[in-house]
Amino acid sequence: MIRWLMPLVALGGAALGAVAVVAYDRAAPGALGAADTARVERVVRDYVLAHPEIIPEAMQRLQARESARAVAAVGGDLTRPFGSAWTGNPRGDVTLVEFYDYNCGYCRASLPLLKQLVQRDPRLRIVYRELPILAESSRAAARASLLAASQGKFAAFHDALYAGGPVSDATIARAAARAGVDPSQGDAFRARADAEIARNLKAAGQLGMTGTPSWIVGDRMLAGALPIEDIEAAIAAARGKPRT
Repeated sequence: MIRWLMPLVALGGAALGAVAVVAYDRAAPGALGAADTARVERVVRDYVLAHPEIIPEAMQRLQARESARAVAAVGGDLTRPFGSAWTGNPRGDVTLVEFYDYNCGYCRASLPLLKQLVQRDPRLRIVYRELPILAESSRAAARASLLAASQGKFAAFHDALYAGGPVSDATIARAAARAGVDPSQGDAFRARADAEIARNLKAAGQLGMTGTPSWIVGDRMLAGALPIEDIEAAIAAARGKPRT
């Protein structure tokens, strides 16, 4: 047996036992004496040891619950795009939020998946949030991307920069030119871009994100480059119905 499993089982059994005792005591205050409490805990612990498969399920449910609380605490700002930094249906019934970094290879690899999601789901809206955490050039790219979004040129810039190779001042400038971004506004816009980046970094910290891409859909958080089926399942869950 894996070395860390038994302590986890014991901890899960103790926790579930405590929950059972607390629930019973709330239903009938003072009904359980010390002996009865110990007996209930032993029964619950024995059940957990006999059915250890419930521990991962319980942990997943706890993680989902904590995730939902964190998303609710950050609020609706997550689904409000900056300028034109969105694709799909502007009145979509579900919004998928991607936190990304232009230096992230997994984010680059997710581009075809996002285009496919929009093609397959006419009710979906995708919102893109800058999370420049991998390099200094990530921040420069994020500023340029936000400038493009403020001018309604986000999609063209986004695709051009990802297609342009490694992120550098030269590839950022080429992507901006290709997308038709007016660079003369760059200096005046910088403070606004930095404020947006700071908001995204704060939200990511509150949500416990540790890398890119990270995703929000409904009240769920997902992490990493994922199969399209996993994201579609989360979208279906956000709609409140099972995926067919």
